[in-house]
Amino acid sequence: MTGIHGRRGPFTDGDTVQLTDPKGRMHTITLHEGGTFHSHKGKVEHDDLLGRPEGSVVRSNTGTAYVALRPLLIDYTLSMKRGATIVYPKDAAQVMVEADIFPGARVVEAGAGSGAMSNWLLRAVGEKGMVHSYERRADFAEIARKNVERFYGGPHPAWTLTVGDLVEELDETDVDRVFLDMLAPWECLDAVARALIPGGLLCCYVATTTQLSRVVEELREDERFYEPRSWETMLRTWHVEGLAVRPDHRMIGHTGFLVVARRLADGVEAPERRRRPAKGAYGQDYEASRAAAGGAAKGAPAGPAPAQAPAAPAAGEAAVQEAPAQETPGRDAAAGDAAAE
Repeated sequence: MTGIHGRRGPFTDGDTVQLTDPKGRMHTITLHEGGTFHSHKGKVEHDDLLGRPEGSVVRSNTGTAYVALRPLLIDYTLSMKRGATIVYPKDAAQVMVEADIFPGARVVEAGAGSGAMSNWLLRAVGEKGMVHSYERRADFAEIARKNVERFYGGPHPAWTLTVGDLVEELDETDVDRVFLDMLAPWECLDAVARALIPGGLLCCYVATTTQLSRVVEELREDERFYEPRSWETMLRTWHVEGLAVRPDHRMIGHTGFLVVARRLADGVEAPERRRRPAKGAYGQDYEASRAAAGGAAKGAPAGPAPAQAPAAPAAGEAAVQEAPAQETPGRDAAAGDAAAE
């Protein structure tokens, strides 16, 4: 099952078709005999498309031309009905490569949302693989199910969708990859570690720097995972018109952070990763934030306390009088990206 874009031949009844107008606006419709597509540019009869080859041009009753194509998965993802926010294509592409999703892989996904990532994972693993998606909310799960079945033309043989909490419901073992798109992925590390094979990979998708910091530090503290990596991707398109070649004024900036970590074999102790955190990175501010979040800074590298700088004497105060020491604010050297949904 390759999805909508894999179908070949003339348009037939039931096909999903993408109509693009001269301004680049896209409209996704499902063809039915005797059906009609209406917009402010007029109407297009479905019968004018049935039996015609993909890539045809059809005109509305007001003369507006539309290019008719079967939508690519990237087009379908951006136009499908949503419940939860989707994983955008630029991030899904990174997951496919960085998490090394391969044909036949056994993948667990938590936070199915609207089904966007489920579609990408199913495309990658194929019919001989396995994708088991978990979603806490039944309404989101129903939207995800409809979006996946609409794209693949019916239930995908490699897909299982469970409504429930991953920690409580996960019973798979020998899992190759786990993808977590949720508010607090660090709460699932025990369940994920039990499911993954040695050498398996965990990939987390989070929106904010506070989530990024928490999940990275929790993975470092967990002796079952090797040193995590984190990043975000910016996508900038270009305007090309004759000699006017420049970046577009708008771009897809921050959407989320990705974190990946590999599962170690049971009973091994990984060599300590040499890092050079900035002064204050694991100071009092870090300890206080971790305590407030309910965790201890067990993974903080040992070392001297942050240096304390004397404050300048107040006006009229003797210069020899020493002012109270002031703690240098902590700053995580590994985090510096903007955080916005």
